[in-house]
Amino acid sequence: MLVTLGFTMVALFMVLIMTKRLTPVVALILVPLAFAVIAGTGVGVGDAVMEQVGKFAPTAALLFFAIVYFGLMIDVGLFDPLIRLILRICGNSPVKVVIGTAVLTSLVSLDGDGSTTFIITVSAMLPLYLRLGLSPVVLTVVANLAAGVMNIIPWGGPTVRAATALGVSPSELFNPMVPSMLAGLAAVVVMAWTLGLSEKRRLAKAGREFGIETVELVEVREPALAGGGPGAGTAHRTTGSAGGAALGGDDDGMTSGALDPDRPTLRPKLIWFNGALTVALLVLLGMDVMPLPFLFMVAAALALLVNFPKPSEQVERIKEHSSSIVAVVSMVFAAAVLTAVLTETGMDTAMARWLVDIVPDAWGPHLAVITGVLSMPLTFFLSNDGFYFGVLPILSEAASHYGISSVEMARASIVGQPVHFTSPLVPAMLLLISLAKVDLADHHKKVIWRSVVLSLVMLVAAVASGVVPFG
Repeated sequence: MLVTLGFTMVALFMVLIMTKRLTPVVALILVPLAFAVIAGTGVGVGDAVMEQVGKFAPTAALLFFAIVYFGLMIDVGLFDPLIRLILRICGNSPVKVVIGTAVLTSLVSLDGDGSTTFIITVSAMLPLYLRLGLSPVVLTVVANLAAGVMNIIPWGGPTVRAATALGVSPSELFNPMVPSMLAGLAAVVVMAWTLGLSEKRRLAKAGREFGIETVELVEVREPALAGGGPGAGTAHRTTGSAGGAALGGDDDGMTSGALDPDRPTLRPKLIWFNGALTVALLVLLGMDVMPLPFLFMVAAALALLVNFPKPSEQVERIKEHSSSIVAVVSMVFAAAVLTAVLTETGMDTAMARWLVDIVPDAWGPHLAVITGVLSMPLTFFLSNDGFYFGVLPILSEAASHYGISSVEMARASIVGQPVHFTSPLVPAMLLLISLAKVDLADHHKKVIWRSVVLSLVMLVAAVASGVVPFG
């Protein structure tokens, strides 16, 4: 019964948010509670939810102040020079911009922290997407996919968990998986290329529909972004009354705030202070010497004080970013309800064990490959801790009877990370769509099936290179 309830709950939740019949926050709260009542634990689930809320509170604080801090850095123009550089490299090519997003995300992901990766990527690329009229959903999809592949690096969470759970060396686990990771990254670039082509065709079609004779980016003498020198910027040149609409150029708040070269929040004289503060913050984040929420709290407070010394200005800046803050923090706490219900009712354990039990004995020699496939759905609706410490040891024990080693099972278990990174239970993903102001349903429609393809590509590469046995 718990297995049926668990899968039905997850399926209903996904259908409701992807069809936009409910907002993610409402679905994350009401759908699990309804199934908790059906499972007979409706009353007792309250304490479990509060326990999970307590566990999620540091993450919520991190995301709250991270949004404030990097929102401020966009406001004051810290990333404008970087955007101009990317413009010069990518030009007006949607394909180059989308591929550049994949490359940038992959490089930044080397720090092993998903939240930092998405903050930097969105801060650098979103204004560029808005300039060119590209869909922000493409940005979130490509960033999510690239970060998911890179999440298997040995200093990231999944690889360490898998190694710890099965008592193997992280380097012995990861090093042979490098070709598989590279295959995944190559697949991400291909997906980015196809998405870029799709956006290019969309913009061309929109230009024709709105009667635009020419749609191109041309060099201009004035800086397109604050702080630029002569010839540093670009601008749309169109003929036709609906050029802005065709290019997605209607102001949506973010456009006017992030791209307006005359925005009153610019602080060009403080660019060195803001740059030094940001570098110091990122270094401390990488060193992991202090709690991440605390670091962002201090950085946000300093940024507010120096850039906007008047209390009224500080309040205004926080209010400016309040919609993004409320969206992501509310989803984090709402996700605590889903996690609590899965745990309190025992649905998570029942679902995992059922999936293990239904594997026929004849498939035993193929348990490594089966584990790679199971890692996709299991890490989507389970935490990494739940999968690697609860499910993987069971699978590994069964596989040992067929001569499959623990390290081979550990390697297979990490190929599902691209799918895991798309889960609504991953705070970094929630931060990504909130920063880009993208609807979760729109994001999931494009990213989930692509993440499954990526995981399968990595699994096939691992099998082909012999580091994960087929049988």
